[in-house]
Amino acid sequence: MTDADWSDPLAEDEAARERERRRAEREARRHEGGVPRRQSRASVGDRVKDLLAQDAPPPGPPPSGSPPPPAPPSRPPSSPKDVYWRRRLYAVGALAAALVAIVGIGAAIRHSSGGGGDTVATQAKPAPTLTIPEGYDRREVAAIASKAGLRGDYLKASQSSKRFDPAKYGAQSPQTLEGFLFPATYELPRHPTADDLVVRQLAAFKQNISQVSMRYAQSKNLTTYDVLIIASMIEREVEVPKERKLVAAVIYNRLHGAMPLQIDATIRYATGNFTKPISQSELQVASPYNTYTNSGLPPGPIGNPGLASIQAAAHPAQVPYLYYVVKPNTCGQHTFATTDAQFNRAKAAYDKARAANGGNAPTPARCAG
Repeated sequence: MTDADWSDPLAEDEAARERERRRAEREARRHEGGVPRRQSRASVGDRVKDLLAQDAPPPGPPPSGSPPPPAPPSRPPSSPKDVYWRRRLYAVGALAAALVAIVGIGAAIRHSSGGGGDTVATQAKPAPTLTIPEGYDRREVAAIASKAGLRGDYLKASQSSKRFDPAKYGAQSPQTLEGFLFPATYELPRHPTADDLVVRQLAAFKQNISQVSMRYAQSKNLTTYDVLIIASMIEREVEVPKERKLVAAVIYNRLHGAMPLQIDATIRYATGNFTKPISQSELQVASPYNTYTNSGLPPGPIGNPGLASIQAAAHPAQVPYLYYVVKPNTCGQHTFATTDAQFNRAKAAYDKARAANGGNAPTPARCAG
């Protein structure tokens, strides 16, 4: 017999007992670990049942004749651990609701922006603006208003206004509001009308005319309306700002001497010729605005003057000039004269330069615009 064939029965019994002991220990550990897990699952189930029981409607009344049901056993107070888990459940529910709301808002924004592209924030469009140049008459302003898309008839809207009385400024039943339609840049409402523009022009006139002292003009028996008529002629005749008061002085001096004003701008207003040279026949046009054939001021303004021309018309320069003639080859500068001889020399120089320019005004190209 070899050593491999021999075995000790006592040793084998000892090994079997050791294996049995270890198996018993493992069973004990599994039993001890399962109890808390079962208890935990049971406590979670109890908490869910408690939450459902809180939201359940109260039981209805028992049918008549039936004994009242037994009162449910009172629920033991929640432990701090139960309160903790309940708050966790509430927090998770609130978080889920917030996420759903955010996703919904994002979807709505994408839908309103027209698809899956980047959402572009739109800004409110600025209010439309319209610029009316100084000196323009109603017909010229009407063309600007029409081109800008203003609804309505500007010529009709600027005939009169229930909120504006020209008589306060010395106008005796004027046919239109010419002269009172102050030139400026105006901010208009969306989808503006001609009435919107007229209302703003009249309001601007009231504001600006209040800055002008009429004391000197009144001392010459002139009304505010007369000053507007003079200013409208200055606006058309003058291109060099420093000459405004000089031209005003010529008008005042000729009125004082009962001389026809002979201002070309009034002929252009009467005939509608604002670009071509004035013809001899136009100088004889039958119109109350013809200051070659009629003495005194024309019956109304020939345009709508700005504040600088109104100030000049109210405060002319103190000079004896009776005439002015455009200097040839200048950008609208004038030669001023006191006597007929001075005037005739200046006029001859202008006519000669005009003839040399093919009958066109002898104005340099640099003056254009």
